[in-house]
Amino acid sequence: MATIITVTSGKGGVGKTTTSASIASGLALRGFKTAVIDFDVGLRNLDLIMGCERRVVYDFVNVIQGDANLHQALIKDKHADNLFVLPASQTRDKDALTEEGVENVLKELAHQGFDYIICDSPAGIEHGAVVALTFADQAIVVTNPEVSSVRDSDRILGIIQSKSRRASEGREPVKEHLLVTRYAPKRAVEGEMLTYTDIQELLRIPLLGVIPESEAVLQASNQGIPAIHQKGTPVADAYQDAIGRFLGEEHPLRFVDYEKPGLIKRLFGGK
Repeated sequence: MATIITVTSGKGGVGKTTTSASIASGLALRGFKTAVIDFDVGLRNLDLIMGCERRVVYDFVNVIQGDANLHQALIKDKHADNLFVLPASQTRDKDALTEEGVENVLKELAHQGFDYIICDSPAGIEHGAVVALTFADQAIVVTNPEVSSVRDSDRILGIIQSKSRRASEGREPVKEHLLVTRYAPKRAVEGEMLTYTDIQELLRIPLLGVIPESEAVLQASNQGIPAIHQKGTPVADAYQDAIGRFLGEEHPLRFVDYEKPGLIKRLFGGK
């Protein structure tokens, strides 16, 4: 039976699609048959980050409306044999994502033997975001270490707990995970941003991981490669750790402590 994971955030620009691509890729590299769906109708960025934008012929809305079947619309990932991408439409209205239509697509993916279905939700609480959260078994809430982002994430948690199908049917709640992105330990120590412990205390959900601020994310996006494939970078390592924790493994948090440089290092330009 497929597990539906919605990657969501209250605020845009926090690295949610980067996270969706990396989580989906990481699960596929672990041997799980995985689909990642772009719910951001009208914008459609997931296919760019996955490097498959030139392969898009049919999209999520085409499948929902019966213009194409799922086999026609799914795009096989270049980097992981077990990963498939279902892109969003750039030309349709967000209302094209009907609850019934989305449910039918998710059921068909499950019927085809997918282990995980990653839903890359639009930011905020508009229609596409609520539909993406409706069918979630688990939710990864992505936030930056700033007050407005954390506050908006708290609002998203309220929607998950009240509007998900699990909530409306009185079933076991959606399992929530916190992922902090664009984290800079030095700035956190100096009070320029919230610490990851501050964020966890404010939101009160389990911490899945902390992704450090890095130019590797932008480089990966420009190359059409999920950041988790940037081997040897702190970002890729942090996403790999997050995948391990998601699967029940124990991994110590890395890239969250700031070590003040010694006198010699400071004299020679260390920060």
